[in-house]
Amino acid sequence: MTVTYTARVANARFCGFSKLLLVWRGSIYKVLYKEFLAFFAMYTAISVTYRFFLFDEQKRYFEKLAIYCNHYASLIPMSFVLGFYVTLVVNRWWSQYTCIPLPDRLMCVLSGGLQGGDERGRLLRRTLMRYASLSALLILRSVSTAVFKRFPTMDHVVEAGFMTREERKKFESLHSPYNKYWIPCVWFTNLTAVARCEGRIKDDNTLKLLLEELNAFRGKCSMLFHYDMISVPLVYTQVVTLAVYSFFLVCLIGRQFLDPGQGYPGHDLDLYVPIFTLLQFFFYAGWLKVAEQLINPFGEDDDDFESNWLIDRNFQVSMMAVDEMYGDLPMMERDRYWNDSNPRPPYTAATLFVLRKPSFQGSTFDMAIPKEEMHFQPLENIDENQEESVTHHPNMALFNRLLSAAPSPTGFMGGALRRTSAQLQRLRHYPSIDPATSDDEDGGGNIGTGGSLPSGLGQDTQSTICSFRGGDISAHTPLLDIQFGPVEERRGDAASNEGEAMRKDGEDRGMRGIELEITEEGDTDGGGEVQSQTRPLPSPLRPSRGVERPRPQQRTPRPASATLSSTLNPSNLPRPGTAHSTQDLFRSQPINDQSRAAPSTPQLTIGVAKMSFLTVPTFGVTQRLRSVSMGSELTGS
Repeated sequence: MTVTYTARVANARFCGFSKLLLVWRGSIYKVLYKEFLAFFAMYTAISVTYRFFLFDEQKRYFEKLAIYCNHYASLIPMSFVLGFYVTLVVNRWWSQYTCIPLPDRLMCVLSGGLQGGDERGRLLRRTLMRYASLSALLILRSVSTAVFKRFPTMDHVVEAGFMTREERKKFESLHSPYNKYWIPCVWFTNLTAVARCEGRIKDDNTLKLLLEELNAFRGKCSMLFHYDMISVPLVYTQVVTLAVYSFFLVCLIGRQFLDPGQGYPGHDLDLYVPIFTLLQFFFYAGWLKVAEQLINPFGEDDDDFESNWLIDRNFQVSMMAVDEMYGDLPMMERDRYWNDSNPRPPYTAATLFVLRKPSFQGSTFDMAIPKEEMHFQPLENIDENQEESVTHHPNMALFNRLLSAAPSPTGFMGGALRRTSAQLQRLRHYPSIDPATSDDEDGGGNIGTGGSLPSGLGQDTQSTICSFRGGDISAHTPLLDIQFGPVEERRGDAASNEGEAMRKDGEDRGMRGIELEITEEGDTDGGGEVQSQTRPLPSPLRPSRGVERPRPQQRTPRPASATLSSTLNPSNLPRPGTAHSTQDLFRSQPINDQSRAAPSTPQLTIGVAKMSFLTVPTFGVTQRLRSVSMGSELTGS
């Protein structure tokens, strides 16, 4: 029977496992002592031969061999191989135990679901329960050596009372090349259908519950059969066994004590008994023996499952539950706490200390919070604070999103280019403008009044600059010190007044607003420096109320050598009062030397709402320039 020592280790105490070391039944000593004695005998024989029967020349050769074996024996991964193997075997061992079919749930459903106190009802319940026990017996007989020795033939099963002679004839008449443990389960289902037709089972829900429990019972029988058929892969077992045995065969030579007079490193002491080598053998070989004992728990080892005991217990309990205990109820009476709203069972003197412990209420039950933090706050004030933080800088949200999406300047520009990839693909179908390098080659990397390009961005072929309303920003101004002013879009008369003010102000200082400009890769000189060129474009025309927006005129495609040019004089630009197309803002002329041609920077003073622009270069073909704004597009022709 299985060795049980749970009561001995119920409480942790000093040297709690020490008493278990003296137990012989099921111990490692009983399992390993033969291998241990054989290893020690072989070690002793080799040691005696080395010390007394070898000549000096032979001793020197043996000593070199021993040093060699001891040096390379550590290359065998003993702990790694054994650890994984034993873990696999232990998990498989416990899974097999949980798959042993137990009739407890089935007998409870059968006792309450199949009605009838007469002989017919009793016969139905006992027969159904016997069929379930017969199925479990047949599968255990197939996987357990102890059960097979108890029931070697079907005649023994009939004599034990699990099967009648008529049932045996029916069982043997059903020819199948496979294991027929499932046949009693089919008899069970057929008999429950008969009981349902007779009215012994009152409704279909009870029948469904009864069949579900039977299927769970049969499923465990099937799992036992598959565990017996599918073993741990043989190669895994062979690898572990070879690793352990080869390691200790090498240790028989490598762990020998050599002559201290030869001066070998690590051989200063000469002992006859290799204590630590024997301990190592005890641990590793014992570990392998654990796996050997648990890999098939349905054998006859001391710690194997008590299959015969389980058969006896299950058969006796199930028959009592469906027959003797059917309808047998004790008389109901009031319990001793009938009028007590707080029943408390008594304690003995040995367990009185439990009453002194406070009841657990939760891990945060005793947590203290300052009184000033315990007052509820009005939700209206919280919402107003959130609105103020959002509307204080309306442009900050967009700018923070741009910064948070850019872990590096190159990554930021890559994200911006990806967001405008759809517009860039469409740009190939429009007339293009060839950009040219700046006349000032030395200052190609400087960026107007919006701030100079940072040194980190100046090394990339693409960069981003943001210029903000409210004055010029120095190149060394920290980003957090920039003040963002609210941008309000006015309509109606407010738009007309703002347009007039913008026209007057534009003659002196040009257009103000929030512009997002992307510079493209400029020409590189002989030294390899990258010169970037910034091309701010004007916002599209947006006439005030009452002014009709003209339709854009059809333009013919311009040659690829055409370049963007316009005058900086605001008088040459159309007034907001007149209707003009966005294409009237530019004129193009052919150029001969594209490397020296540079587009001038138009400054618009138009009384329209301020817009944000994105100027993006394209690659792969002749460079084109396109302006993408919120809700409008501007193409040069």
